[in-house]
Amino acid sequence: MQMPKPNADILARKGEIVARLRQVLPASAVIDDPFETKAYECDALSAYRCPPLAVVLPANTEETAAALKACFEMGVPVVPRGSGTSLAGGALPTEDSVILGVARLNGVLETDYDNRFIRVQSGRTNLSVTGAVEANGYFYAPDPSSQLACAIAGNIAMNSGGAHCLKYGVTTNNLLGVKMVTMEGEVIEIGGAHLDAAGYDLLGLICGSEGQLGVVTEATLRILAKPEGARPVLIGFDSNEVAGACVSDIIRAGVLPVAIEFMDRPVIRAAENFTHAGYPDVEALLIIEVEGSEAEIAEQLEKITEIARRHNPVELRESQSAEESANIWKGRKAAFGAMGQINDYMCLDGTIPVSKLPETLRGITALSRQYGLDVGNVFHAGDGNMHPLILYDANKPGDLELCEAMGADILKLCVEVGGCLTGEHGVGVEKRELMHSQFGGDDLDIQMAVKDVFDPKWLLNPAKVFPLDASEGRRQ
Repeated sequence: MQMPKPNADILARKGEIVARLRQVLPASAVIDDPFETKAYECDALSAYRCPPLAVVLPANTEETAAALKACFEMGVPVVPRGSGTSLAGGALPTEDSVILGVARLNGVLETDYDNRFIRVQSGRTNLSVTGAVEANGYFYAPDPSSQLACAIAGNIAMNSGGAHCLKYGVTTNNLLGVKMVTMEGEVIEIGGAHLDAAGYDLLGLICGSEGQLGVVTEATLRILAKPEGARPVLIGFDSNEVAGACVSDIIRAGVLPVAIEFMDRPVIRAAENFTHAGYPDVEALLIIEVEGSEAEIAEQLEKITEIARRHNPVELRESQSAEESANIWKGRKAAFGAMGQINDYMCLDGTIPVSKLPETLRGITALSRQYGLDVGNVFHAGDGNMHPLILYDANKPGDLELCEAMGADILKLCVEVGGCLTGEHGVGVEKRELMHSQFGGDDLDIQMAVKDVFDPKWLLNPAKVFPLDASEGRRQ
């Protein structure tokens, strides 16, 4: 992966830059010791690392604005960082950039149950948003697998989803408003505590912009009343393709479960060994959850099991207790960590039409044989958000490059069948050069023109999203 050469002038001015940041921020909020900044040299795409020039950790919007304004005036690039769980290198620093972390912005500012919203600082973790309202019978719907650690800021930047996004939507469907600071240090508010804002949909532009347009410091989020009940069913099949066809038939029938999750044999085995969830020994596994009243649950599960039986499942098991439901989800939620115990892997993120699941899974299997690298598949099957895990040996010369080449071909396959390069992980550095595979020159120019408006010096989150050759003339 290529990164632009660092600005030698900025590197030479490190002392001056750090001194200026300490003038506008509390001394404890600025980190420049190379030993301490090492913790920020990568995110969850840990194959790539680069030490930043410095790190700033503001505690509120005002400090965020002061830090950004100072960096803008000094011409220093800034990399916004949530919790560092990005799997696409979205928070990877450059050697001449300052990391701006939002971890200290973690408060709940307002809760309104009558109007069903909560306003939080953007460094608050995803799961703790639900934790702030669940005692009153509410929850925050988007639930990425990293929800225990990931920050709302990162969720907004990447438009994150999760297992239950099939019914409730992804972040953009649950985001009502933001307070954001531009690179120049200007504080702006977009949207708010109401269903829809007047004028252009700027909120839709900000959500998913990957830190290219500004730094979100506060977010107003939609909260929902908890359903009466929920129940998962676990269905095992003797092939990936048959499981994919079952998902396609369920969606085609008009049934809307709250979640449809897919795991193949390598992931099933790893998750079972790690969690002892009681998974069957099958080639492919679907976890399908429905919710509502007992009558609604029974009706939905009857339709789902009827469709599943047409595909001759090896096992069909409906949860009979809260403990069994927790075990079914325990294995799925731990799948990524379980795979990490047995091998280095790269987690991809492409999205396809649900009807193309069988074809895409066959294509991934063919690419696995072609490259000689094993693949584990675990993903949100209901909305076609694929997460192939390519297994490789990080200590074997050339294996990472082989893995990257295979990953590129998988993502190109997603585009070829009518999908796109990313569903929730973002483009980051991982898919940056693949943007040419989905967008023509005019398409990229229009997208970059939007960044020109918000960040005319191109100082925010450098070397992300846009191919380096396409953005060369715009970068400072």
